[in-house]
Amino acid sequence: MREEKNLKPSPKNLQQKPWFWPAIYAGIALAILALIFSYNALVTKNEERLLTETVATEELPQQQQPIIETNTAQENLKYPFDEALLNQLTVLQDFYDFSADAKTRENALLVFKQTFSTSSGMSLAINNEPFEVLAAMSGIVTKVKMDAFTGNSITVQHANGLETRYSSVTDIVVKEGDEIIQGQPLATTMDNDWNPTAGIHLHFEVLENNEPVNPRKLLAF
Repeated sequence: MREEKNLKPSPKNLQQKPWFWPAIYAGIALAILALIFSYNALVTKNEERLLTETVATEELPQQQQPIIETNTAQENLKYPFDEALLNQLTVLQDFYDFSADAKTRENALLVFKQTFSTSSGMSLAINNEPFEVLAAMSGIVTKVKMDAFTGNSITVQHANGLETRYSSVTDIVVKEGDEIIQGQPLATTMDNDWNPTAGIHLHFEVLENNEPVNPRKLLAF
């Protein structure tokens, strides 16, 4: 029987072909290029994801902060006590206003040991009994002063530039640095030695740019 010739080329014969090694180099180059493109695409995708997350994280506080400030600034001053008690309120002493009539100015004078001084706020009483003092507006407690003679006091700074002070109080439930909301309980009224004739009362002050203003201009007492 005639032996069949082996038609299958040997690896040695393929390597001797002129196109063999260029083809091998081209294949390796294509594989390297494919890896480079895949790596660049992966890096680009990760960078875009990180950039999106960073922008979203940075923008969130900027979107929230104006809302808080705007809402706070839009608040109107409220009574520093439960409004349901308004019909029982007595204004013991008024804010001293040079433009007011003589009777109102006289009622705004404080007397201590035969010495007169003008009132920078309003002294408020409800049936000569202790009542809960409420925050007239949202803000930050900037000062808590303990003074039994003139009456303990609380000062609150507000976003719209106003400042409120609550004096002749006890059982204070806030401290300096506290963020408070409008209507939040602050303390309870008491009497003091500086203005003993007023009895149990709240001395309420409103300031704008560090200057006392008449609370009656903001509230219908």
